[in-house]
Amino acid sequence: MSEIPFTEAEVREVLGPFTGPMFLATNTHNPKNGVTAGVWTVSAGERHAVLKVLTRRKQSEARWAASDDPRHWNYWRREAHVYESGLAQAWRSYGIRAPRLLACVERADGDVALWLERLRGRPATRWRIPSHAAHARRLGAAQGAAEGSVGETPDQPWLSRGFLREYVGSNTLGQELLDDDEAWQQPLIRDHFPPGLRKDMVRLHHDREWFLHIMETLPRALNHLDHWPANLRTTGRNSALFDWSFTGDGALGEDIGNYIPDTFFDLFLPAARLPELASAVYEAYVEGLREGGWRGDERLVRLGVCASAVKYDWITGLMLARAGEERQVGYGGAEAVSAERLYRQRGLVLAFLAGWAAEARELALGLGFPGPPSGR
Repeated sequence: MSEIPFTEAEVREVLGPFTGPMFLATNTHNPKNGVTAGVWTVSAGERHAVLKVLTRRKQSEARWAASDDPRHWNYWRREAHVYESGLAQAWRSYGIRAPRLLACVERADGDVALWLERLRGRPATRWRIPSHAAHARRLGAAQGAAEGSVGETPDQPWLSRGFLREYVGSNTLGQELLDDDEAWQQPLIRDHFPPGLRKDMVRLHHDREWFLHIMETLPRALNHLDHWPANLRTTGRNSALFDWSFTGDGALGEDIGNYIPDTFFDLFLPAARLPELASAVYEAYVEGLREGGWRGDERLVRLGVCASAVKYDWITGLMLARAGEERQVGYGGAEAVSAERLYRQRGLVLAFLAGWAAEARELALGLGFPGPPSGR
């Protein structure tokens, strides 16, 4: 890959004539993902844009490898399709917008350059709880928009299907350590994971297939599937949502089931506030669904949120595998974080998810689903 991710001719074609120098700044993103060559803010004179280059040529570890399968969770060109089709603006009338697509450039090397509007506003990584709840209400209104719309994910061949199953299945690091006594006695685990967490996480892993089946059986909706604070900011009184690369079919409540724990896994808020945020976000989401016209059984929504705990089955193994590493890093891989803080926070979030899993088991039985392998 070139150090400069564009030519001056491409910048002028996209942004138009400008005077003055060009500047380039790298944006924080997941550098492991094989579909992302990079994300930058580009300033050319008085004009500004965000450039995201999609690729299938990047070397990456197997679980983050780019796929040519349009239904695969990590299909390399999906985000370009979402923007080109206008689907990224599908929730705009409910207060959730995406950056405007300035240009989609097919490059000679096979990469695709997405030139996007640069949106300013307060990142959701710094929101207070009422702002998270307000966004959840907007999301609920969008996903419950019309009585007949839920259950009808747009029929586009490039939208992801079976995202949760494929994503969870691709994360295998450390799973063999779940039953390893020595792994659980590592200082970071022993000192910072709550008592009883081992039993709960082993049980969640044992029931994984059952949880995935539940999630695949629940009412459907168009889901962003990477809904978390790092992909959001305020824009006026509304929300701007970025990174549509996983978008596709999901369970009602699945986006919220991702949003709540991810707010804490990556240290955006202290874990002590998890019950408060979870309650506020869930209640606002349900209110939004009702406002949008959804008239279904709320227990199904709650089950979708709680059973989403299965998405994080893999994190326990990851934490066990990395507990001996001297340097622990945050999102994006560049900034070192306190290992004690990271393990204490994530241990508390995993314990909260164990509570979600227990609630999901009870809800499922009450709704007529067969019981999980581990029992009630």
